[in-house]
Amino acid sequence: MRHFDHIDAARRAELFHRQPREFGRESDPDVLAVALGATLYSPATRETLADDVVGRAVRGVRSMVLCLEDAISDEDVARAEDNLVAQLRRIDPARAPLLFVRVREPDQITRLVRRLGPVTALLSGFVLPKFEAVGGKRYLDVLAEAAELSGVRLLGMPVIETRDALHRESRRTVLHEIAVLLAQHREKILAVRLGGTDLCAAYGLRRPRELTIYDIKLVAGLISDVVNVFGRADETGHVVTGPVWEYFSAGERMFKPQLRSSPFDEQDAAALRRRLLTADLDGLIREVTLDKANGLTGKTVIHPSHVGAVHALSVVTHEEYSDATDILGVAGGGAMASSYANKMNEAKPHRAWAERLLRRAEVFGVAAPDVGFVDLLEATVGAETMNPVGR
Repeated sequence: MRHFDHIDAARRAELFHRQPREFGRESDPDVLAVALGATLYSPATRETLADDVVGRAVRGVRSMVLCLEDAISDEDVARAEDNLVAQLRRIDPARAPLLFVRVREPDQITRLVRRLGPVTALLSGFVLPKFEAVGGKRYLDVLAEAAELSGVRLLGMPVIETRDALHRESRRTVLHEIAVLLAQHREKILAVRLGGTDLCAAYGLRRPRELTIYDIKLVAGLISDVVNVFGRADETGHVVTGPVWEYFSAGERMFKPQLRSSPFDEQDAAALRRRLLTADLDGLIREVTLDKANGLTGKTVIHPSHVGAVHALSVVTHEEYSDATDILGVAGGGAMASSYANKMNEAKPHRAWAERLLRRAEVFGVAAPDVGFVDLLEATVGAETMNPVGR
């Protein structure tokens, strides 16, 4: 599979200086962690789940989570498991994105793998909710047992979303204990996810559509600490993904839209801007930009209209690519003016940034010199429908 393959080949040639590379379920986890992009959640109770998975893959979705936890009611768990197994058996692996199952408890992993048998090969792993050190160890042990039982590499994505992780007096201990555990099981960990909804719920909060998660200071503080502990630019770090954006249709606005009109007017794309505002995507676009600035990669999404925006903002600009290659091309340090003659590049301090950026460039590509975010948004968001598939 490859990002943006759902776009016409001629249009892709116009958009990209360097095309995205192919990846698959057996690719190196360091590649897959970045390639996740917008991870679309869907409840496992959906009767059209198999068709949804294939249909969304055709439209550019490259990772999905089939949820057996908060997206379904407690009384529907058995029915959801039955449906999940039946639906996965209907999916052609060649037409599927990266698939993960979000479970409720460790033994559910074993139960599903036993029922799926050879169909387990369709999965890339499991999402491990409410993750802390004690229960997390059980999750990771069971994950290893399931991989051995099935003969399939199964990766875990722990979700940091508990109250103990958020509370100031316990946060440092909780995050440190999780970090020690993940270091012991590094080969099983694909990425660390953040459960924004559960974190807000710990204080009875819900962020309004016109604010980002970074405006909710309680949660923003935890995001900072999670990146501090898990997102370090050394061999101990993991990819940390952005928390969910909950809105997919605009309501009454108190503040001005968060997308300037001039970039769209210059590209004769005013209609696209109106569509983004109607779908409430201006807030998502701002939050993804802040995610990237704060060290997060990719995002949890609950609506197919979110995917194109996240992926468009994941493409490396030609200016960024030029800076990164200039930085990595210098040995021994030093500072230099950028190729675009608008900033200073320092070979040593900016090296880790450049290495991470080129990793993203591999899977999301590099935009052509004259291509901006409006062009990419028009190509990716413009074709999306507004029919929700659920969380």
